[in-house]
Amino acid sequence: MLNGEPMRQIITALLLILPTTGFAQQRARALGVAPGALTPGPRNAITDVAGVRVGHATLRLGDSVRTGVTAILPHGGNLYLDRVPAAIHVGNGFGKLAGSTQVNELGELESPILLTCTLCVWRAADALVAWMLEQPGMGAIRSINPVVGETNDGFLNAIRSRPVGAEQVRAALASADTGAVAEGSVGAGTGTVAFGWKGGIGTASRLAGTSPWTVGVLVQANFGGDLLVMGVPVGRQLGRLGTVRSAAPRQDDGSVIIVVATDAPLSDRNLRRLASRAMMGLGRTGSSAGNGSGDYVIAFSTHASVRRESRALELTPRELANGETSSLFQAAVEATEEAIYNALFMATTVEGNGNRAEAIPLEEVKRILAKPPR
Repeated sequence: MLNGEPMRQIITALLLILPTTGFAQQRARALGVAPGALTPGPRNAITDVAGVRVGHATLRLGDSVRTGVTAILPHGGNLYLDRVPAAIHVGNGFGKLAGSTQVNELGELESPILLTCTLCVWRAADALVAWMLEQPGMGAIRSINPVVGETNDGFLNAIRSRPVGAEQVRAALASADTGAVAEGSVGAGTGTVAFGWKGGIGTASRLAGTSPWTVGVLVQANFGGDLLVMGVPVGRQLGRLGTVRSAAPRQDDGSVIIVVATDAPLSDRNLRRLASRAMMGLGRTGSSAGNGSGDYVIAFSTHASVRRESRALELTPRELANGETSSLFQAAVEATEEAIYNALFMATTVEGNGNRAEAIPLEEVKRILAKPPR
């Protein structure tokens, strides 16, 4: 959906696209953490669903701004003119997911998905609309439904300054590609906290059993709970139940946005069913979706047979039957669980806004997981 205009060569000093890994940080599988029975895709990322693009813009300013934008594009064409079926599941609605009502009313997505910080949602949405109106074929368009999700990174980020603007949104969109996805303290995960440690962006994928389909998941992890890794109470054994310091949010507060992509030809009805299964993967990691946690899942299908041309008078989709969805459901559960582990394990220690969130100590995690089960 990129318009071919070259990205400006110099992004201001306020905008840094940074490496996401510290020396000790590793993805879950490098630690032997491989939840579920299904096989990951080649990258073990949402971009294993062919055509899906992900880009980040990371914003670090002085000692107070730690935030950013993550963009997810279902395909490389014009998403307004060539829409994908989509659905949104609300696990707990303490959040500001712009555009959600129209997605669930019409069952389709007509914009990229942006993730950012809570008080930056509306600035990001405005920038996304401006960007879309500039694309070829959009000269007569008078209505756009931008989809922007958020979690509250105000512990590490000077969120009241609402630092994300058009420059960051455009940078994230321009950098989006189909390759490996940067994880951890990057993009919309720059200032997030999960289970009392530094959270961030994580991703994973699964091949759906013997079917030809793939399910990919990306998460913005910024929530609390009783951290479980493969069922082991790692959080308790590390002496943490989701608090960073006394100034941190309650352990059940925070939020998570889960984006589920598949190349299986699903209707928006079955995408809603698929989205709801991601909550099971979230639960496996120890979240109870507390009162102050905004827990949302956005699911879409990229399959050509279910695409929706914006000016079509009739649609004749060819979609999977209900009985063919079980392996996709399992794939969503497993990929969500692993994506959350990757978000946590790949995140680096971040200081900002007078606070500090430590990276989870992976050597200690490995030691705990190596103990004989009780």
